[in-house]
Parts: sequence; C-alpha cells; structure tokens
Amino acid sequence: MIRVQARIEQSTLMKIASPLLAIFLTLIFGSVLFSAIGKDPLQAMQVLLIAPLSDMYNIGEMFVKMGPLLLCAVGLSLCYRANLWNIGAEGQLLMGALGGSTAALAFIDSSSVLALPITLICGVVSGMLWAAIPTYLKLKFNSNLILTTIMFNYIALYLLLWAVHGPLRDPEGYGFPESALFSDITTLPILFDEGRIHLGVIFAIFAAIGAWVLLNKSHIGFQIRVFGEDEPAARYAGFNGKKISWIVMLFAGALAGLAGVAEVTGPIGQLIPSVSPGYGYSAIIVAYLGRLHPLGALLSATFMAVLYMGGDLAQIEIGVPTAVVGMFQGVLLFFLLACDFFIRYRVSFITNNNPIQE
Repeated sequence: MIRVQARIEQSTLMKIASPLLAIFLTLIFGSVLFSAIGKDPLQAMQVLLIAPLSDMYNIGEMFVKMGPLLLCAVGLSLCYRANLWNIGAEGQLLMGALGGSTAALAFIDSSSVLALPITLICGVVSGMLWAAIPTYLKLKFNSNLILTTIMFNYIALYLLLWAVHGPLRDPEGYGFPESALFSDITTLPILFDEGRIHLGVIFAIFAAIGAWVLLNKSHIGFQIRVFGEDEPAARYAGFNGKKISWIVMLFAGALAGLAGVAEVTGPIGQLIPSVSPGYGYSAIIVAYLGRLHPLGALLSATFMAVLYMGGDLAQIEIGVPTAVVGMFQGVLLFFLLACDFFIRYRVSFITNNNPIQE
C-alpha cells in the first residue's frame, strides 16, 4: 500500500532548487526524444538553448518575446498567491490587443501626442474589463474561476477573429484578415537601432519590480499573501476577500491587456489573428517556474523566451516541428509539479502496516 503524508517541514533549499531540477529533467527528456526521432541531441540542444543567444539580433528578439510572457506571468503570480486560479491571461491579452487596436486605428490620421497613451490605456482597460467578468461571476454566483477564465479565452479569440475579418479589416488589404498598419504616432518607440526591442519590454520589467514592491512592502500585499496561505485566518483577521479578489484579478487583467496592446503597437504594428502564440498559457508555467515571485518570473520568462526562439531556429536548421516548444513547456510543468509534490509530501510504501520504504 502507498501512503502519502504531508511533511511537517518543507526544505527551503529544495523549494529554490526544484525549478532547476525540473529544467534539468526536461533537458534529459528532450535529449531522449531527439534521439528517438533521429536527431543529434547535442546539436538540437545547441540550437534550442544556445543559438538564440548567439548574436545581438537574436538576443533582442528574445527580449521581445520575454516582454508579454513577463507581463502575464507577474499578474498570474499575484492571483495564485491569493489562491485565485486565473487561467484567462490569454484572453485578457487578446482583448487588450483588440481594444488597443481599435483606438490606434482611430488615430491613423492624427498627430496628437496623446494618441499612444490613449491607445495603451484602451488596451489596459480592455484587459481589466475582460478579467472583471469572471471575477464578478465568481463573487456573485460562486462560479468556478478556472472554467470561466478558460472559456473567456476562446470568446476573446473569436471576437478578435471577427474583428479582423470584419469591422477592423484593412479595406486595402486585398482581403487578408488584418487591420491597416498603425501610424507612427501610435507605435511604441524602438529602443535600439538594430533589432525590435521596444518600450513594452521596459514596461514589463517595471511591472515585475512594482509587483514585488506591492507584494512585499505594502499592507495590501501582506493581505494577499495571508489570504492565499490561510484564508480562514485572513477572514478572522478582518481581511476583505472580495476586495483582494478584485485587486489581484484586475491587476492581472491590466498587465495582460498591456501585453496585448504592446504587441500590436510594438513588433507587429497592426492587428492580426496570430497576435499571441500562446503567451497567456505559457505564462502559467513562467509563474510557477518563478515560484510565484514577480522577480523570479523575470528569470523564468527569459528562459521561456529562449525556448520560443530556439523552437523557431530548430524548425529552420534541423527540421524539428515548432510543436516541440509546446512539448518542452508541458514536460517542464509536469516535472515542476512533481518536484513540488515531493517537497510537500512524503510517500511511504507499507506492508502489514509497517513502512518498508520512504
């Protein structure tokens, strides 16, 4: 018989080391997989993990992909620290892109200095409103937040597809499902002459720092941490659960919306159906890999961005399908959760009520 018992004390060292162990096990699994499909595992790992950092252009592209991952992951980290299982960052990102694009298209012929700030604000507000709906449903009707946020991802996707095939489609775009190119007045400034690193990357880094300050240096951050770790104790202390839910969900929606509008006003420059290759879903892994810590998410978002870049290069150089990135993400999450399980629980094998192995 197998018995699972909660550990009285959890190893702090293993909590820190488990993401590294999960990455190591994922790399071993990947090497075995590459060998099984007839690819040189050393070459594949070099293309997947080292080539994305081989020159300044690739490093710049890595930062471009890191930005939306970090913005979404920071918001999700706060939600999960408050024990709110928001799976809707992808939909909030898409709605941020849609809301921001609608504003940007209204300023195509404008020269107002307020065009870009208004566009960004519209994206942020769109993400917040999209997060507010499942939050209201949970607090008012006790609906399942996981299910509602997932369903709203698909609703957001089809709203975006409807928009680029309908009212926002470029009339001079030869029927392609995309909006007109935004004017320079509504595009984010490029930080360096070479590459596409834009102001949105700076937004993401400041968001991570700001979230760390909020979580660790403010009274509301203390409430969030207590509410997530022991909800009955938080309620006994008089903390307002509804207020905390609104704060973290709207904060997460705002950051995801900012990620979406930063994508369309940054590297893309228009609204297209493939705004996100799944940044909102990958951000869940980024948040856990960063131990639900805003600054930890900065490191894990960088690693995940390298995987995205490496997947594109692997498809070109060694003929590996881009789905390998999704595989790596899934396996990484599996090993991470497995490591966390053994940190929190002890597994005993029992014969005749006597443990024979632990």
